[in-house]
Amino acid sequence: MYTGIVQRVTDIVAVNKKIGLNTLVINFDPSLLANLTIGASVAVDGVCLTVTTVENNKVSFDVMQETLNKTTLGLLNTGDKVNIERSAKQGDEIGGHILSGHVEGTATISQIRESENNHIIDFSCPAEWMKYILPKGFIAINGASLTIVDTQPTGGFNVYLIPETLRATTFKQKCLGDKVNIEIECQTKVIVTTIERYLQEHPIS
Repeated sequence: MYTGIVQRVTDIVAVNKKIGLNTLVINFDPSLLANLTIGASVAVDGVCLTVTTVENNKVSFDVMQETLNKTTLGLLNTGDKVNIERSAKQGDEIGGHILSGHVEGTATISQIRESENNHIIDFSCPAEWMKYILPKGFIAINGASLTIVDTQPTGGFNVYLIPETLRATTFKQKCLGDKVNIEIECQTKVIVTTIERYLQEHPIS
């Protein structure tokens, strides 16, 4: 479980590509390394991964083909920066919203608008997601818990980013056309799916 509050932006120091599997080697600072063990779960750009090795400050994760296909992790190269969050512990403050690290898929940045104190990013996404993406609702983008501002029924939404979010995440480095990982808020998805199933089983005459 994660909170959607990114703890660090850090560097990919190596990507070892094999058939059906990539190994990401990521630089961790001492605070991220504290009590980190092999088998621990870490969110990398919002994707829940398992630690496979820890060598000094370099931590490795294996990424299987299904995850490479469904997320942006297959696009990562040496030198790229990623959002990192260690898994939450009992008693931790939930500053964002509860995340599983199970990504729905990717959205694409369709517009970036900047003013003196606002950074607005528009995303395009599959139209079938829009029943779960609601104004003022939560969404996780590359592991960061954010509030949806406006939506487009045909498949789009936007978020407004404050300076602190830009400082603490990779969003300031994102460009038009870049893809991001999306985790839809679980409670919303459960409620919508349950209502749809009920209405199918009990049609209104």
